[in-house]
Amino acid sequence: MIYLELYLSFLLIGFTSFGGMSMIPLINDQMLSHGWMTAAEVADIVAIAEMTPGPLGLNCATFAGARTAGTAGALAASLGVLTPSLTLTLLAAMFLERFKQSRLMGDALYGIRPACIGMIFAVIVQQSLANYAGSFLGFLSWPALVIGLVSLAVLLRFKWSVPKTILLAAGLGLILCGI
Repeated sequence: MIYLELYLSFLLIGFTSFGGMSMIPLINDQMLSHGWMTAAEVADIVAIAEMTPGPLGLNCATFAGARTAGTAGALAASLGVLTPSLTLTLLAAMFLERFKQSRLMGDALYGIRPACIGMIFAVIVQQSLANYAGSFLGFLSWPALVIGLVSLAVLLRFKWSVPKTILLAAGLGLILCGI
């Protein structure tokens, strides 16, 4: 039965990959080895999955399952790729609940918080340098800075939604940087 095969194929992909781009060779291998798609069709599925919101692996599984066996195939492939994550999350939740009152767990979580804040700060600095530094290090990219400040202003002051702000930023980018 193709639905079980899709589920098991994507279950294998979910358990043996680390998500994202690392799934693509495994998806390609499974699709080609079962004869469900050609390499060109897999490339198309990956391109579409990268353009749509959501995790790449789940999007690939959904599109590949739908292409292979319709809506039921999409559901089977999606459940297959999600099963490892759901299983591990449930196990982690059970252990966390069990050790929630543990002093050791509390101390570990207390230590993790500053590390997470530091990592977030590092990403902010890294992305700011990548987005606002011009072609020569030390010079600001004035169009990028204007777009960033205007975006921040409409988000905070006027409470615009994120999609509207993204469209505004794209429009400003076209105007300030040229089409």
